[in-house]
Amino acid sequence: MAVTELSLAIGKLVRRLRMEANPGELSWSQTAALARLEKAGSMTTAELARGERVKPQSMGTTLSDLEQAGLVQRRPHPSDGRQVLFALTAEGVEARRQRSIAKRAWLLDAMAKLDAAEQQTLMSAAALIKRLADS
Repeated sequence: MAVTELSLAIGKLVRRLRMEANPGELSWSQTAALARLEKAGSMTTAELARGERVKPQSMGTTLSDLEQAGLVQRRPHPSDGRQVLFALTAEGVEARRQRSIAKRAWLLDAMAKLDAAEQQTLMSAAALIKRLADS
């Protein structure tokens, strides 16, 4: 069935991109937390947990591991002394940058192995997949 094939193909590509950009270093939840902090800036544990749809306790564990790895740091909350904000460290920013470079490099290399017609088909398919995702 076409839906199954499309779903399997997209899933396989996503897993391959993750593997190429992260050879066993970070868990999916750690990667997602870093990406959200990069995009949104400093956040509390609860804000991150809501954004990632996980329990605050799980996010707390994720952030603790990232903090021990030197990828995030705690900062005081500017208006609520009871709360703490988490932000990327310089190492966290660099880790995100390296992941992005690795994904792009692998994808560019893989696409270069396709002929011109296949590359055009892939780009047309990318536009359709984006439309599906946005619907």
